[in-house]
Amino acid sequence: MNPITILLVVLALVIGAVAGYFFHRYQVDRANKAKQDKADDILKAANTQARMIESSARENATKIIQAAETEIKERRIELNRETERLDKRRAELDSRFDKMEQREQNLNRRQSQIDKRHNEAEKLHDDQMKRLEQIAQMTPDDARKELFAAVEKEARGDMARIIRQIEAEAREEGEKRARKLIADAIQRVASEHVAEVTRAVVTLPSEEMKGRIVGRNGRNIKAFEQAAGVDVIVDDTPDSVTISCFDSVRREIARRALAKLVLDGRIHPAHIEKIVEDETKAVEKIINEAGEQAAYEANVAGLHPEVLRMMGRLKFRTSYGQNQLAHAVEVSKLAGILAAEIGANVELAKMGGFLHDIGKAMDHNQEGTHAGLGAEFCKRYGVNPIVVNAIAAHHHEVDQETVEAVIAEAADAISGARPGARREDLEAYIKRIRSLEEMSMSFDGVQQAFAIQAGREVRIIVKPETIDDLGSARLARDIAKKIEETMQYPGQIRVTVIRETRSTEYAK
Repeated sequence: MNPITILLVVLALVIGAVAGYFFHRYQVDRANKAKQDKADDILKAANTQARMIESSARENATKIIQAAETEIKERRIELNRETERLDKRRAELDSRFDKMEQREQNLNRRQSQIDKRHNEAEKLHDDQMKRLEQIAQMTPDDARKELFAAVEKEARGDMARIIRQIEAEAREEGEKRARKLIADAIQRVASEHVAEVTRAVVTLPSEEMKGRIVGRNGRNIKAFEQAAGVDVIVDDTPDSVTISCFDSVRREIARRALAKLVLDGRIHPAHIEKIVEDETKAVEKIINEAGEQAAYEANVAGLHPEVLRMMGRLKFRTSYGQNQLAHAVEVSKLAGILAAEIGANVELAKMGGFLHDIGKAMDHNQEGTHAGLGAEFCKRYGVNPIVVNAIAAHHHEVDQETVEAVIAEAADAISGARPGARREDLEAYIKRIRSLEEMSMSFDGVQQAFAIQAGREVRIIVKPETIDDLGSARLARDIAKKIEETMQYPGQIRVTVIRETRSTEYAK
């Protein structure tokens, strides 16, 4: 390549480089100019916006200043009014204070006059008392004692008369109300009369069966008595044997087992034990069903299964010939009726009446009264404390804390005292009548005592020179209270005290 060509190429390259530089510089200057123009536009817009904001702020400030001035004017007006009102009130108070001072001065003057008159009256009173003492020849203490004695005597007479009147009215009204409630309750329950007895008799198809029951050398009857825990009495009664046992449940098991053995005909020790075991399970099932059925009939819900099982044992327990489970259901219904009539808790009253005699189902080896045992048993299985108190208090062994406890006791008395509910043997009847008369005669001032109406009433004749009318009322309450504390009886016993004064003179 020749030098000229090389020179031309170099020259062309230099020219291209210079041209490229100037072109690049042109592009950069153009971009900077565009940016400058844009910045100027933004600055102009910002200035315009700032002027608008400043103008708006000035307007708002002007409005706020005007509103503040208006509010200040109103406040000043209100303050002026309040100041005027306070000035007026201050003037009124000053006027009242002046009047009060003047009135206090008047009262002080009157008080001075009253004190002066009081002193004069006391002096006159002392003079009068001295003159009265001279005339009556009696000191004030003696006169006071005599006056108090006269007032006390008159007050006692009035008190006795008022007590008799109130008691008569309360007794009349209470008897009417009680007769209505009791009659309604008994009619609505409408239970049957007693038809049960306490002994268990098994009927035999023939006299020959007695020998098979006894067995050779008495082995069958001994095995039966040992397995069932009862005594079997084989006597001259035709076609029957008697089962005797203190435990009513075991007596029922023995009766069913013996009846089944007689029907089956296979009577020997091994079979006896099997039958007694089967009948024990059957009676336990009957007990559970009886407790549940009784709770259903009494409409009492929410009881523990152990409580229902224990209630079912009452199916085989009687008192004066009255079945205890039927008695519990009847008492529950009566308690519910009475509670509804007087506005008490019906559910708790019914439960208390249903469970009140559950202690009678306890084993005789447990010590304590049936009320205490029943209350403790029910408390153990979560029965309501109100119901537990009703169970424990239905024979007044503890205090009755609620009206439901009183209702349960009343329903128990109604169930036991209604016509045909219970039977009582002659010996117990005579003993109760004699106890009533002897207890009445033990009080001072009693001349004679008679138990009448099958022991439902005791009439007491007192010595009139020893006991007055007020003492007669007090004696009747004391005797009734002692009967309640020391005796057990169905229903209620009426105590009547008779005081008679006779005056006899002869015309000659």
